[in-house]
Amino acid sequence: MQKNNPPVLDLGIDGMTCASCVGRVERALQKVPGVLDASVNLATESARIRYAEDAQLPAQMPARLRRAVREAGYAPRDTSALDDQSSHSPWEGFGPVALGLALSLPLVLPMLLELLGVHWMLPAWAQCFLATPVQFILGARFYKAGWHALKAMTGNMDLLVAIGTTSGWALSMWLWLTAPPDAMVHLYFESSAVVVTLVLLGKWLEARAKRQTTSAIRALHALRPERAHVINAHGEEVDVPVAELLVDDQVVIKPGERIAVDGVLLQGQTQVDESMLTGESLPVNKAVGAALTGGSVNGDGRIVMQVRAVGSETVLSRIIRLVEDAQAAKAPIQRLVDQVSAVFVPVVLVLALITLLGWWLSGHAFEVAVIHAVAVLVIACPCALGLATPAAIMAGTGVAAKFGILIKDAQALELAHRVDTVVFDKTGTLTVGQPRLIAFLAAPAEDEATMLQAAASLQQGSEHPLARATVQAARERALVWTPPEQAQAVPGRGTEGVVAGVTYLIGSLRWVNELGVDLGALAASATVWQSQGASVSALLARTPQGLTFKALLAFGDEPKPGAAKALAALRARGIRTVMVSGDNLGAATAMALRLGLRPLDGEVLAEVLPADKAQAVAHLKDGGRHVVAMVGDGVNDAPALAAADVGMAMSNGTDVAMQAAGITLMRGDPMLVLAALEVSSRTVAKIRQNLFWAFFYNVAGIPLAALGFLNPVVAGAAMAMSSVSVMSNALLLRRWRPTE
Repeated sequence: MQKNNPPVLDLGIDGMTCASCVGRVERALQKVPGVLDASVNLATESARIRYAEDAQLPAQMPARLRRAVREAGYAPRDTSALDDQSSHSPWEGFGPVALGLALSLPLVLPMLLELLGVHWMLPAWAQCFLATPVQFILGARFYKAGWHALKAMTGNMDLLVAIGTTSGWALSMWLWLTAPPDAMVHLYFESSAVVVTLVLLGKWLEARAKRQTTSAIRALHALRPERAHVINAHGEEVDVPVAELLVDDQVVIKPGERIAVDGVLLQGQTQVDESMLTGESLPVNKAVGAALTGGSVNGDGRIVMQVRAVGSETVLSRIIRLVEDAQAAKAPIQRLVDQVSAVFVPVVLVLALITLLGWWLSGHAFEVAVIHAVAVLVIACPCALGLATPAAIMAGTGVAAKFGILIKDAQALELAHRVDTVVFDKTGTLTVGQPRLIAFLAAPAEDEATMLQAAASLQQGSEHPLARATVQAARERALVWTPPEQAQAVPGRGTEGVVAGVTYLIGSLRWVNELGVDLGALAASATVWQSQGASVSALLARTPQGLTFKALLAFGDEPKPGAAKALAALRARGIRTVMVSGDNLGAATAMALRLGLRPLDGEVLAEVLPADKAQAVAHLKDGGRHVVAMVGDGVNDAPALAAADVGMAMSNGTDVAMQAAGITLMRGDPMLVLAALEVSSRTVAKIRQNLFWAFFYNVAGIPLAALGFLNPVVAGAAMAMSSVSVMSNALLLRRWRPTE
């Protein structure tokens, strides 16, 4: 039902400056009838809104939401394009800052000269001439945004800056105009002008840093070529826009070109660089029939591919969507910031008033009291609070995507660093996942080729790894088989169907035992194979006399290269590793020993049906005493992935498994599990550092300003640099590299 998938609208929002702005926009959006949830991100300057499809006039909902943003005092904009910020000049938007610096420098110059013993001051009229344009032209944005905040009965950074700098400017005007004609009076025009200029400088530096945090998304968008070489109906090669490609089109990929969309290789062979999608540095060999992923780079061969997915259905589009979703989401820790910012500005206004009255009533001059109150207003602007969490999340999810780790939601990112138990599905996760038929024994009096033919017929339509191994073995022996009739999978057990008029069953030995069938003389062979780590299946036939044993099949799989190293690395970090498998205990134990696991310590869970894996995960969580991550293929293990605190789906980059878990590993390398936990730990550390510094600036700065230890100029510089330091600290995450 659509109600499970409510419509989502992404809106860009211009004009937000601090955490208080975020709260105000969210409240304005949530008041719109039909809105289910609204999340605003200061770092991306965007909002993600979910609304009910049965809301009144749903076609008008986007317009209503835009109007709500505008009425709150901000400017909505379309986010369909990421503003190709890579083409922006590094100095874009610096004009107002440069003008502010030029006008403010002469005002600050006397202070600098005084340090050298030179006593000189601009005339009052010159100070007013320089400071007034800065205050009311360059600072007009603060008045506009502050006025909207007042109308909404809230406060934000702009209101604090507007009140503080206006107080300094007005105090200077009052002192100048009321002073005797020839008196040398100390004015504070430089404080108001410099504070406005420093805030503008801080916002400009902050904007530059924001563009760097979105570099991962821009890099993914840049993987999309604009045109493709299509073979038309006449066999001619013509160039068409990638947006016009259709499924089943045949596209030529020349050496060195990016593959436009997802498809299958029809002609030729080549090597493909998939590093930007999977993080795999080595090129991957591709032959006819191999899957090709849009965005990857063709090697030296000219190839022809058939299109299989276009537009939003391609792997690259889904990756971009997942990264954008994670960056738009709010981490649970952000709730604390939202609660603080909701009351922060009103509290600061009260503190500034107390500072003013305290200094004045204690016998100091009124202008001294005003300047200290102005310093409190300026130092307390909550800019850094709103950026602390989203900036770190954007940087962390971006660098993770670069190395093939797709973090679907911020909650998984924040929780993963606490994981103390990792559960691995065996087949395809710790093993190669391509088992081979290593032994086949027919029951006495049965023809081996006929039985293998029947087994292959029964399983030819199945995607199970053991079924594919059976079909491949029959193909290698040049056997011919026919499609089964009424084939039906029995979950966790096997398959039943009719082949050449005979009803066959093929499945696990557990199923055979449940059905009460005796393997006869071949039972000993089954035991030996299992002790050697093989997965054993049996073929049965249903006759009027009952079920009859027909053949025994043994399958072997190999550990993935690096799987044992990954498990050892996790244990070295104090993380418990557990392998869960549907195989019998002997086979599972044999594979576990090859991987370096310790079966006697409970690190192997065998004979677990897919439906029971979720229960096994819940048991390992032990009522919340352990934080458990589940690593699987994202399809058969979906219940277990959902039951775990953190689900990690291993994807080959060409299926929809990436939707099944909080974190998707774009290549089947178990070392990526450790990398995902590492990037989570680094990101959470950055969030905590940022929040500490954001709170520290305010908690330490407000008392210092109130007690007269900070003048407005120093307070303005500290406030501006708080945002820049938070963004710069978050950007350090871009240097993270996975453990080799």
